[in-house]
Order: sequence, then C-alpha cells, then structure tokens
Amino acid sequence: MNNDRYPIEHLDDEIDDGTMPSNLEELTNAVVGHRIVSAEGNEGALVLTLDNGRKVTLVGQGDCCAYTALDDFFLDPSSVDHMILGVGTTDGYTTWHIFADFGDIMQMQVGWSAGNTGYYMYGFAISVEDAT
Repeated sequence: MNNDRYPIEHLDDEIDDGTMPSNLEELTNAVVGHRIVSAEGNEGALVLTLDNGRKVTLVGQGDCCAYTALDDFFLDPSSVDHMILGVGTTDGYTTWHIFADFGDIMQMQVGWSAGNTGYYMYGFAISVEDAT
C-alpha cells in the first residue's frame, strides 16, 4: 500500500530480502480501518488491541546475526478516537508510523538487521487473534 504521507521505502536486496516490506503490508492489513484501544509491550512482544476486540501481536525474531526487535513505542492517548488510515516507515524501516487523518497515532522504533541476507530469519512474527 502506498500513501502520500510515508511513501514505501525501497531497500537494496543485500540489505533486505523483502521481509520488512512484507511485515509492513501485514501490519497495515491488520489495523487499517480500526482504532487502537490499547498497546501493551511485554516479553519482547507488542500487543495492539483494536476497537473490534481483535488483538494484533508483533514479536521480533532473530537467528544468528539477523534480528528484528521493537526497541520502543509511543501511543498518543488522545488519538484513540481516530481510525487508522495507514502504516508507513521512515529511516530504513527503523521508525514505523501508524497514522490517522491528523497524523501519527503511534510510533515504533525498530532495530533490525538481515545479517547475511537470505540465510537467517528476521522480521516480525505478526499474529491476529479475533475477539472471543
């Protein structure tokens, strides 16, 4: 998904094998059209609870010299009434922006390296759990 606010970043094949754009697309598909009710970080995971009760979990992965880790996140509490319009990245997929019409609802700082690209696992494991 391309957007005017945060155009899709393109990385050299030696830096990323497509994992980071794929993670961006997966997260976008999970959250657009909803509101974030809460964001909780614990044990290396970030759990976003959406307005429909769905929980979207991001867990960093790593193998040998490759890794992805959520270093920090900020959710603007005043933004919970705003529907998510998109997700974008800046700075080589190290800053992730979840945004509404007025601007960023949430920012995530992400550390990552593909190591020896194509050989090791990295990126986020993203799961979506429907409300029970």
